[in-house]
Amino acid sequence: MNDLFKASRAPKPPAKAAAAVTPAAAPSEYSAKDIEVLEGLEPVRRRPGMYIGGTDENALHHLASEILDNAMDEAVAGHADRIDVTLEAGNWLTVRDNGRGIPVDPHPRFPKLSALEVILTTLHSGGKFSGKAYETSGGLHGVGSSVVNALAERLEVEVARDRTLFAHAFERGKPMQKLKTVGPVHNRRGTQIRFKPDQEIFGNQAFSPARLHRLCRSKAYLFRGVEIRWACDAELVAGTETPAQAVLHFPGGLSDFLAASTEGRSPVVSSPWAGEATFPEGAGRVEWAVTWLEQGDGFLSTYANTIPTPQGGTHEAGLRAALVKGLRAYGELKKERRAANVTAEDLLGGLAGMLSVFVRDPQFQGQTKDRLTSQDAARLVEAALRDNFDHWLAGDPGRADNLLAWCIERAEDRIRRREQKETPRKSATRKLRLPGKLADCSREGVDGTELFLVEGDSAGGSAKQARDRETQAVLPLRGKILNVASASADKLRQNQELRDLIEALGCGAGDRFEIGRLRYGRIVIMTDADVDGAHIAALLMTFFYKELPELVRQGRLFLAQPPLFRLQAQGKTVYARDDADRERLLKKEFKANQKVDVSRFKGLGEMPPASLKETTMDPKRRTLLRVVLPTSQIAETSNLIEALMGRRPELRFRFIQDNAAKLDEEAVDA
Repeated sequence: MNDLFKASRAPKPPAKAAAAVTPAAAPSEYSAKDIEVLEGLEPVRRRPGMYIGGTDENALHHLASEILDNAMDEAVAGHADRIDVTLEAGNWLTVRDNGRGIPVDPHPRFPKLSALEVILTTLHSGGKFSGKAYETSGGLHGVGSSVVNALAERLEVEVARDRTLFAHAFERGKPMQKLKTVGPVHNRRGTQIRFKPDQEIFGNQAFSPARLHRLCRSKAYLFRGVEIRWACDAELVAGTETPAQAVLHFPGGLSDFLAASTEGRSPVVSSPWAGEATFPEGAGRVEWAVTWLEQGDGFLSTYANTIPTPQGGTHEAGLRAALVKGLRAYGELKKERRAANVTAEDLLGGLAGMLSVFVRDPQFQGQTKDRLTSQDAARLVEAALRDNFDHWLAGDPGRADNLLAWCIERAEDRIRRREQKETPRKSATRKLRLPGKLADCSREGVDGTELFLVEGDSAGGSAKQARDRETQAVLPLRGKILNVASASADKLRQNQELRDLIEALGCGAGDRFEIGRLRYGRIVIMTDADVDGAHIAALLMTFFYKELPELVRQGRLFLAQPPLFRLQAQGKTVYARDDADRERLLKKEFKANQKVDVSRFKGLGEMPPASLKETTMDPKRRTLLRVVLPTSQIAETSNLIEALMGRRPELRFRFIQDNAAKLDEEAVDA
């Protein structure tokens, strides 16, 4: 066709040139005799890639799949319950079932040929077009067996039908004899096909025992009503984990398949979601088994009429829709607004599942059937699975709540990553913007510089007057900041106080953190010496732990120790951090009967700048506590922060119960 196209589109030569052309100089003729008509199975041998996707290892094993799929169609149709698969030395593969057997009577259209020979030598021939012989099947185009025959060096077939054994043999798609009647048989029925792939097509490639065994095992999982007996030459599997013989039968179906595939991995939910449903009006059925994994990537294996569909398709789209809509509806029922942010990406990212559909006249993308394209499949699967998923969620609220919380967390992480990627793009052409409330230091560079985080403008005013303008910067924060351990990604992104803090630091946060862009050598949390101040300090430490843990690991985060009391008598002034320190200083620094003026600071904003500098900000006289992460207690630290600052109030209640007695003991001792 390409040559024909080029010939018909060739530009006409100029008139003068045409006059100079002689018959001797004319190009070679292109006529009807150059048009080839390929008959029988010759097109398959000329262009095997059109039928099996190429001539590589995948294409070689596709031959085995085609023959095994035919046997599985007999089993799914209810006419067979046993399949034998045998791999012999010399690259011979045998597939045998106990089904009805391929018809051997003369074909009405070709009276001189048996139906068996027509099926194996004629493209687009078979019993699966009308749907009368098979309600559902994997073979649809009538080319599977004939393609295998065409690409086999030799193919031998035996059919036990009507208590008689028939035999036929072919070489490279051509019959070597007429259909032969071997004789009567009494304890056998079905079809056996034994073949060896042609080395002229596939070279020295050989069947992989491990791959064939996995194929047989997956087929047995997909249809619980079949038993597949696997056998392989012992020398071919010597030194490998592939068994030489095995009986593959799984009454649990896909549930057994999922359990074997996720063995040793921790699930999010206590039990998998599994079941099966029939489509209305006899349109087919669906079976599924699904769970979610706490760590690592998940997987979703889909099948249509026992044919693997690695590229998914419409049945997978139906599953996605049922899961997402079902979980969002459950979130609305629980009045959890964040459930609306959950997408298929969040729900299926850690999903481990199997989905198998059996439908009439399925439509695939290409002969290799990697993707299901039947439009009705999406609607049928979604309708069947949605109702079952709703019942599964409602049946165990604890399990459903865990799944919902897990998906919301994944959604928030996804949103946070997206925002972090978008922010650099938006600010790439924008100069560095510092918060308006930041009183920056004049020294450039990190060495020797400090950023003081204070609560409120009042404290900020005192700190700005008390600071060393060259090395010390001050950022006032408004009240108690957001608790990032329990807040959503949206709230974190929208919180102005935290955005100001991140911009002041200059190093980014989360996945965008870069230590090289940090603008200060130390970050000092300076809050009031009371309960509210301690709470604000805890919220800030949680923020750094969650969003900028590297700063904590490098020892750059500190807690200031401002005094709570000022003690004065006869020109002497000392400062006390808390009640206990006040009592100690009264006894140590003053006489027993001396009148001491004790002033309690309401906050840093009430402290004179000179006093604040003397007690808290002057590096020569102040006391700072470094915040550290003990490397030997990483898990304990994470659990403690989750308990005290996380979303689950029952963990905080348990912590209070466990530690209340310790507080009582300390109060008694004091």
